[in-house]
Amino acid sequence: MTSTACFMIISKNDIPIYEAEVGAAPKKEDIAQQHQFILNAALDIVQDVAWTTSSMLLKAIDRFNDLVVSVYVTAGNTRLMLLHDPRNDDGIKSFFQEVHELYIKIFLNPMYVPGSRITSTHFNTKVRALARKYL
Repeated sequence: MTSTACFMIISKNDIPIYEAEVGAAPKKEDIAQQHQFILNAALDIVQDVAWTTSSMLLKAIDRFNDLVVSVYVTAGNTRLMLLHDPRNDDGIKSFFQEVHELYIKIFLNPMYVPGSRITSTHFNTKVRALARKYL
């Protein structure tokens, strides 16, 4: 598992619907908030880059110190964003694809209101397991 990784799902309306520190737990709450800030700041870059490519996976769109922001944009313009240490791209791509499948399952649930926070403990457990497996 990476020493640093923060994962967020951002709705098409730029509202965070899921957040998780999937790397080693940060020692301070400030660091977790800094990771969230970095990912939110990268949203403008995602908007610009997404218009220039047809690919769903946007690799290394932003950097902050030794951390890299990678993004996976779904067909519905939901952004899966990962702040991580530089790692292999194949693991990150597989992580995004499998989390996207999990997100689709949540989205297809008739009890889920699109754009609302994802509070499922099952989803959270699966995302963390995928992070351990691929990151």
